[in-house]
Amino acid sequence: MADSIYKVIELVGTSTESWEKAAAAAVEAASKSLRDLRVAEVVEFDMALEDGKVANYRVKVKVSFKFEV
Repeated sequence: MADSIYKVIELVGTSTESWEKAAAAAVEAASKSLRDLRVAEVVEFDMALEDGKVANYRVKVKVSFKFEV
């Protein structure tokens, strides 16, 4: 098997419902323009607040994909 190289990018996904859906949104968006996604790692969770209530769940996700030379 030949050696491979992977690129890692960082994305922020958002959802009004949950962190899980926010992470899924980031991966789904990435899959529309990137090929051969390999790993997604959630590295940070936070929430946007409005009037003392949660308005959006946000996750920072590192996504790796195969780098084609």
